Amino acid sequence: MNAKPSVLITGARAPVALHLARLLNDAGHGVSLLDHVKHPLAAASQMNIPYYRIPPFSTEPEAAGDALHDIIEERGITLVIPTCEEVLHLGALWQRRPPNARLFAPKLAKLSQVHNKYHFIRLCEGLGLPTPQTQLVTTQRELALHVQNAQNLVFKPVWSRFGSQVLIKPKAPKLQRLRPTAQNPWVAQEYVDGTELCIYAIARAGHLVALSAYRGLVRAGVGAAVCFTPEETAPLRAFVERIVSATNWTGQISFDVVQTAHGRLLPLECNPRATSGLHFFSKGTAFCEALFGENHEVEPDVTAPLTLPLALWLYGLPMMLNPDQRPVFLNALRSAGDVMRWPSDRVGYGAQLSALAEFAGIALRHKISLERASTWGIEWNGAEQSVLS
Repeated sequence: MNAKPSVLITGARAPVALHLARLLNDAGHGVSLLDHVKHPLAAASQMNIPYYRIPPFSTEPEAAGDALHDIIEERGITLVIPTCEEVLHLGALWQRRPPNARLFAPKLAKLSQVHNKYHFIRLCEGLGLPTPQTQLVTTQRELALHVQNAQNLVFKPVWSRFGSQVLIKPKAPKLQRLRPTAQNPWVAQEYVDGTELCIYAIARAGHLVALSAYRGLVRAGVGAAVCFTPEETAPLRAFVERIVSATNWTGQISFDVVQTAHGRLLPLECNPRATSGLHFFSKGTAFCEALFGENHEVEPDVTAPLTLPLALWLYGLPMMLNPDQRPVFLNALRSAGDVMRWPSDRVGYGAQLSALAEFAGIALRHKISLERASTWGIEWNGAEQSVLS
């Protein structure tokens, strides 16, 4: 019998990293955690999982790479599973100086292609998938061409995450303040009315081994959902299979799509990493059989809404002021499960507050939003841009 892989999970700040560590630990795998922050959520687990703190990937790539090499050798790591945007930095490291372990992700060129909001739409078009009209904007002159039709468009940087900086049907004065460049391009994308869905998948050599979908109930601004409810995956499967098969994808991959009232599915963007859809898998052994096995696929087994309670209060409480949104928030409080809870583990509010306080400090020091602070040090804004570009 082959020995179980010894796994290093990166992006330990994220609730999905904690969830993945729990699944692997329950299945008997050796697990270690890695990030550059002092108080990552996953490191607060009571499962006594080793945590390694290294320099930030975005600002100190060489030092981070050296530290990662050392940890892989020291711990005998055989597999590295990224959970956040550091996956692109790891792809770059494996390209220039690969450590002695397998990275559960495609090569950098493929990661960058789907992470880029313009190139991802071009990929979908090339596969014959319907897409919203999407145009690249790299100059003020190109931007000016869209001013007249801005009420029907969404503008967002090619390199961005969690809805940061997105402008939905902006007025002309706000639009004219943008400064797109060839190094920091934007896209002008057709606004599509419908239900926004998020898809989470794992593929191995182009074959799906896990698929879940969810809809955000409470969001951090216009971005990431902090309370989310599962959705049926059957209508989405063909779309995901088309992409992972064509790209021969191995690793985690997530999509934001919109489903129109007539059932038409249109892709908006792709994230080559974990998202909250991972939380809908709770059976460690079945999950790992799909992750490492030959012919297994695991089905999501959590059927109730889920939330991070501290974030729910932080971003949901203002909904009490809106009569239409108030019932959504109150229902989330009553019915959503806590992603921090696990049958054999719990991360309390103290650890969550410590993580939040650290991100608040980063936000203050760098004069950025709390959402951007949560990804500081791991953001990928193109190969030539730093985290604060």
